[in-house]
Amino acid sequence: MKDQLNELRALAAGAANRRTETGIPRVAMVKGAIPEHELAAVYDPMVNLILQGSKSMTVGDRTLHYDPATYFVMSIDLPAVGTVRPSASGEPYLAVSLTLDPAVVSALLIDLPKPADAGEHQAGFSVAAVSAELMDAWVRMLRLMTRPDDIPALAPAYEREILYRVLQGPHGWMLRDIANPDTALARIGLAIQWIRRDFAKPLRIDTLAEKTAMSPSAFHRHFKTVTAMSPLQFQKRIRLLQARMLLIAGGRNVTAAAFDVGYQSPTQFSREYARAFGLPPTQDAARILETVRAPGSLRAAR
Repeated sequence: MKDQLNELRALAAGAANRRTETGIPRVAMVKGAIPEHELAAVYDPMVNLILQGSKSMTVGDRTLHYDPATYFVMSIDLPAVGTVRPSASGEPYLAVSLTLDPAVVSALLIDLPKPADAGEHQAGFSVAAVSAELMDAWVRMLRLMTRPDDIPALAPAYEREILYRVLQGPHGWMLRDIANPDTALARIGLAIQWIRRDFAKPLRIDTLAEKTAMSPSAFHRHFKTVTAMSPLQFQKRIRLLQARMLLIAGGRNVTAAAFDVGYQSPTQFSREYARAFGLPPTQDAARILETVRAPGSLRAAR
């Protein structure tokens, strides 16, 4: 797979240190030292293939590490904190990703035999070694960047092949479960959408449990299994990430940001913010803005 990996690195070499669109639907790439505050975010469901360097991803109380020729699957929207590192010889971090579309997965599953039940599944995110077949599908997908006229005809076929290879691997159950509305993973995914939409409102566990057709205790258990967080911890993380964005890009002061995201006490907000991000809100926002505005920054140059 060394030749395939080298070709993928060459194809993705033009990426910037932020999400860089490729012109291929749902396919993006990134290269270099990504700003720390952008790595603490709500991540979309995706398949992420590391080409160079390494990355750590912390979701709730779990931290996963992955490096070249491994891929990461996140099957639902999750707040996470990432850390990227260059390779041991100094080459910059480099990765490509495919955002998951449940409709595409569902259409693919129609054409595949139903697998035997594998029993109880675990978290909605994990890491695995990439196969030669999966790597080859990624090569053909990224080659389309050099032949954009071929994208409409061939990208859907290569996307199906990438998903098919993931379905064949240890993460296959995740794709099957997000495409089946009756699974616990799919129902927790719906609950996550409701929490994200109404994150500033009080969290009603009984209401969410009823909407997902689970008992409150089963809902809480499945939610923590899938996300590595309790529903309240999940909501708090969403609130804090949203508040950080308001402080950086929205020009809000600390009190306004706290109230906007649902906190009743600015003091409690500041305490929990500092615990999550390492600095009080005002200092953290100032540090980020100073980094963004620094001479030579890609962000400042845009």
